[in-house]
Amino acid sequence: MKCFRIDKAIEILERTPAVLDSLLRDIDQVWSKQNEGDKIWSPFDVVGHLVHGEKTDWTDRIKLILRDSDDNTFQPFDRFAQFEDSKGKSMNQLLDEFSELRSKNMEFLKGLNLSENELQLQGIHPHFGSVKLYELLTNWVTHDLGNIAQSTRTMAKQYKSDVGPWVEYIRILKD
Repeated sequence: MKCFRIDKAIEILERTPAVLDSLLRDIDQVWSKQNEGDKIWSPFDVVGHLVHGEKTDWTDRIKLILRDSDDNTFQPFDRFAQFEDSKGKSMNQLLDEFSELRSKNMEFLKGLNLSENELQLQGIHPHFGSVKLYELLTNWVTHDLGNIAQSTRTMAKQYKSDVGPWVEYIRILKD
């Protein structure tokens, strides 16, 4: 654990819903439903993905690592479940659901009062093999930050052809 600190991780995890809410609440679908191509998610898809993760991934895996059992293998995470789960929902509904779920999950995480020894406990990821609890928590933080970046990049690229010669200086439009 070179840099990981649970209190610093929680700082970011608690803020993610507010960041996305500020960026996406009541925004026109031109911003929220556009993507960069068939394999890149729109901001709407990203928030749906985050909702699904709050329901089925992070805390389930934490509980699995912390329980006293010989079988601590994670269930595979369906990275595309949001396409079905988000049908018929608005962006505002997804933002509300994400905020509520994240709040509950932060209460759970803080209530664990994890020790340094517990952060070293391991679970078995279906693809990566043995992973430590602190690595899972670090992934949760970087996953949030990556999804925020993906949402803003997707939104920025809608103006790529209209920014004119400044495209040379706008790094987010070059990726």
